[in-house]
Amino acid sequence: MKSSRLVSILLLLQTRGRMTAAQLAAELEVSVRTVYRDVEALGAAGVPLYGDAGHAGGYRLLDGYRTRLTGLTTEEAEALFLAGVPGPAAQLGLGAVLAAAQLKVRAALPAELRAHADRVSGRFHLDAPGWYARAEEAPYLPAVADAVWNNRVLDIAYRRWRTPTDVDRRLEPYGLVLKAGRWYVVAGPGPRTFRVDQILRLTASGERFVRPDDFDLAAYWTAYQRDFHETLHTAEAVVRLAPGVSLARARPTAASVGEGTDADGWTVVTVPIESVERAHDEFLGLGTGAEVLGPPELRARLARTVTTLAERYRATPGNPYDDPGNPRPADGN
Repeated sequence: MKSSRLVSILLLLQTRGRMTAAQLAAELEVSVRTVYRDVEALGAAGVPLYGDAGHAGGYRLLDGYRTRLTGLTTEEAEALFLAGVPGPAAQLGLGAVLAAAQLKVRAALPAELRAHADRVSGRFHLDAPGWYARAEEAPYLPAVADAVWNNRVLDIAYRRWRTPTDVDRRLEPYGLVLKAGRWYVVAGPGPRTFRVDQILRLTASGERFVRPDDFDLAAYWTAYQRDFHETLHTAEAVVRLAPGVSLARARPTAASVGEGTDADGWTVVTVPIESVERAHDEFLGLGTGAEVLGPPELRARLARTVTTLAERYRATPGNPYDDPGNPRPADGN
């Protein structure tokens, strides 16, 4: 609707400052001509905005002009309070700030919208991390967040997975990302991605850096995830699965390609794997419900493990635990 679009233009200019007609059109998914008409309508309504021509031109509001929060729909007001961010905000040191902001927004809402917002926040709560995910301690998160806000260079000692594991790095932190309960800092030069909980030591150098104007954190993270998944699985395994057995328990994020069912009712599937070592641990968890047909090195690795386990659990004379009628001795006896 045009009225909603006019409010969006006003809020965009208020929060982002100068924007060109092309930028507004891309943000609102309309034509540049539509933006021109909307800007004229805002001017006719008394909104103090003006436009500059040229390479550095664009539309902007008169300095000091602010609009009150208006134009929220019922759905927008509900979505505003349907946010599982109190925990992450507290980790960043912004818990009290978030609570105060929500209180102010709630007070500014009309009574009807306030009631809808209260219903949503009282009935839905988002908690993204899984039940069995261990909470990662990230003691340097507030310091990293401060550096992100203030464009300050960080000197860190960092632990990575490959040798040498402990390295020193100089970071120009562009932004923070929370993924599945774990914080990542995206930093230049590069940019590159680092786990905040793997920072061993941190020093704020006092040096400032210039954040690239064209850096888009959301776009970078989308591309980073895509590249990560494309390079993660470098080989394939062929696996037989017993009736009723699914790979979802062992590897819930990897797609499988079925190749049919054999005479015993077992299904043969091809799945991508990251490495022989990682696949060994994943498929071993399926027990007798799966048989790896290939690659040969993975099958051989599993055979060695199963043989070792069989020897380890072979009944031995005199072992009281091998007698089903002999209860396990209590601790300390």
